[in-house]
Amino acid sequence: MSQHDQEKLTTIGLNQEKASKLSERLNVLLANFQMYYQNLRSVHWNVKGENFFALHTKYEELYTEAHVQIDEIAERILTLGVTPLHTFSDYIENSSIEAAKNVEKDRDTVKVVLDSIKKLLIIEREILDLSADADDEGTNAMMSDLIAGQEKTAWMLNSFLGREIGAAN
Repeated sequence: MSQHDQEKLTTIGLNQEKASKLSERLNVLLANFQMYYQNLRSVHWNVKGENFFALHTKYEELYTEAHVQIDEIAERILTLGVTPLHTFSDYIENSSIEAAKNVEKDRDTVKVVLDSIKKLLIIEREILDLSADADDEGTNAMMSDLIAGQEKTAWMLNSFLGREIGAAN
């Protein structure tokens, strides 16, 4: 590799242009994860109905997991040499997940979480393609882990609603 080509690499040996594109999409994922996290907190606090105890516990598990994942996403963005988004206004502006305001009925809260997971999965699969193209195994592995976990959660929540995983919303 020529000196000129080496100058176009990040400190972890990735193409700078591809790493920049990855960071942009990771920041979008971060914004969406922050909205997902806040929605999980909201439905955890406000869920009502005969399934309160099961869902209250499940939502706490999910928001605790999301809290860790948010940190991992932000640290990956930093590893790629970019500053992660870090203000609520940035999250709102860059997220396709909307705030779940005043959602309380047990089944409705599950639908909110499933809709959020679907949006996260779409972004994660896009990032997975970009990270494969950039030979970025670190981001690739992170996306694979996120996708596998969220697909399992989607299956469980769909089962709770009595729906098949492939069913349209």
